[in-house]
Amino acid sequence: MVGVGALGTKSALARVVLVNWHGNVLLDRIIRPEQTVTDYRTFVSGITEADLAHAGDLESCRQEVKNLLRDRVLVGHGLKNDLAALSLRHPWQQTRDTAKYEPFMKIRFEDGVLWPRKLKDLCADKLRKTIQEPGIPHSPYEDAMAALHLYKRVRDKWEKAMSYKIAKTSEILGTNFGAVASQ
Repeated sequence: MVGVGALGTKSALARVVLVNWHGNVLLDRIIRPEQTVTDYRTFVSGITEADLAHAGDLESCRQEVKNLLRDRVLVGHGLKNDLAALSLRHPWQQTRDTAKYEPFMKIRFEDGVLWPRKLKDLCADKLRKTIQEPGIPHSPYEDAMAALHLYKRVRDKWEKAMSYKIAKTSEILGTNFGAVASQ
């Protein structure tokens, strides 16, 4: 994301990276925001003015992402934000968000409410790996791989929980979500 609008406080999509199960890059696109960029956030985004000179448009990237995700499980961290930036939706049965996976979450204050943890903190705790180091621009590839490694670490347990949720939802609604989720 880069900053647009007054003082660059509003975020706009500037880069999309998708990897497959093996870490191969399926898509790496720099996107030209529709609004004028007022803060490149290079220290975090890694995006510079020069990068945007030959950037593609949001709609063609959105279509590429939509086609790549069709009938696939999407793994990531904070996927609600990523999907919103692309104006996309993905079936909950096929979404694995490490920010929303309860065993990865922390209890906020002392009220018992679960709260997402930062990806860098999860990686340090669960994978003993350092990502998003201060002073070094974030790498969307590194972030994607980190979320994937977190998922792989707990895949069996997570999928068992998802199977239960899908079966219960199917039972309550009288539909068959299992057919969609298993594709």
